Amino acid sequence: MSTKVAIYWPGDYRPKPNEWALANITRATEQLEAALARLGHESYRIDGFITKPHEAIEKLGPVDDPIVGVCVHWFYGPHTVDGVTGKDNPLLLASNFSGQWPGLVGLLNTSACLESVGRPHSRVWTDADDWTTDKALMDRLDQWCRSGRIEYPADALHSPASATLASAAADQVFADIRRRRILAMMLGDTSMGMINGYLGPRLLSRIGFSEHKVDQAWLLDRGPRIPDRRIDDALAFVRDAGVTFHYREAGAEDFDENATREQLRDYLAVLDLIDEFRADCLGWQYQLGLLPLRPPSDFAEGLLNSVCRPESTGDTIATATEADQGNLVPMELMKRLLKARGMHQAVMFHDVRWGGPHEGRFAWVLLNSGSCGAYAFNHDPDTLAGVHSYRQPAGYFPIPGGTFSGESLPGVITWARCWIHGGAATGAADELVMDIGRGEVLALPPDKRDAWWQATTAQWPFMAADLGVGRDEVMAHYMSNHIAVAYGDIHDDLIALSRMLGMRVRVWGN
Repeated sequence: MSTKVAIYWPGDYRPKPNEWALANITRATEQLEAALARLGHESYRIDGFITKPHEAIEKLGPVDDPIVGVCVHWFYGPHTVDGVTGKDNPLLLASNFSGQWPGLVGLLNTSACLESVGRPHSRVWTDADDWTTDKALMDRLDQWCRSGRIEYPADALHSPASATLASAAADQVFADIRRRRILAMMLGDTSMGMINGYLGPRLLSRIGFSEHKVDQAWLLDRGPRIPDRRIDDALAFVRDAGVTFHYREAGAEDFDENATREQLRDYLAVLDLIDEFRADCLGWQYQLGLLPLRPPSDFAEGLLNSVCRPESTGDTIATATEADQGNLVPMELMKRLLKARGMHQAVMFHDVRWGGPHEGRFAWVLLNSGSCGAYAFNHDPDTLAGVHSYRQPAGYFPIPGGTFSGESLPGVITWARCWIHGGAATGAADELVMDIGRGEVLALPPDKRDAWWQATTAQWPFMAADLGVGRDEVMAHYMSNHIAVAYGDIHDDLIALSRMLGMRVRVWGN
């Protein structure tokens, strides 16, 4: 491999997050440069953040040297993928391991995006202040410099037994899907460049799903026609059911009852669309063009993922934030399996955000902006007790609106993710893969819980979870920044159902 290495900065589309990350990414780049120099390699920087797809094409496309992306904050998949697709120079994503600066989240998303288009690449990460003192990092970086790729042990990953596991619940759900395909209503797609999160009808149709796209402009048209009476009733319902609203707190002076009413307006407009199209589940895009026009959708998404909600049918409506079909597929399948087993049907949506050791285990902080349902906070399907709504950070959301937050209670969980194994590199067909694991939500001591929560995003719902495998297995092999989580053990049922629907399954852990 060439001794000359190019370094680039994948970025957010929005200027502010890149400005906030500048000092951190500069320090990380200096650390990477020192590590490469220690290994005898000269490096050079590609100028500035890459903030749009055309910049990736224009800045990365001409580079034939080995190339490293510095991943220290949230950034968009196309700001790497579009510049390196169709090329075969060695590519490495190098991440910090920080809750405040979630470069690992951006790495996991972008790596999965690259995987979906069949672009070979490698990953490396560190939580060391001085990268040259991290022996594991230096050994992996040396391997990449010598061979162009990093190989990680895959002992935590298994194929299920050759015979499909017997599952009456899976048989029932499979028969239901054969009778009526699952219809996913999509309010947009591929939020913030999450290429890996859009499966599309060509792949969805193979596994019993259909999609119907609805333009979010309809919310601007239909929302104003929602009667005030419905909004009044919805607001009274969530208050009576136990939601705590943190209005006009420091830094959130513009967050008030009217903001919640507008979020409920969008919730009711979406309910009407779901009813009109008889949709089973929902993907809701985080649409940048709507940020100056509407409040964030998180409070509405949290309600949809709860049985206890205004104008409820007695069911959740499995809702994937950021229109992520890779989470929506397992969420809907898990919901149906839980119901078939007589268990509560709520399935939570989270980011794989950060983590640390706790009593001899590695606990991940699973933390998403607000589409985790209320059941995680109270284990009572008939209440919204434990739900807190804080203003979404103004730096990202100029129109005030609340989250759907709380502390997730301990318990056994099943977790899953559906992703695309891209066949472009080998000429094979794309393949859908379902990752499935068992785990446990942990109750952290209050001081550790609060420290971890404050070190990430304090306004968002919090779950501390042992995923049944170590940190490095997830960092090396997991194919998303998102994860679907359900309380209860439906692990074998989900394996059986996923295989019946034609997906390849990767089982995580023992």
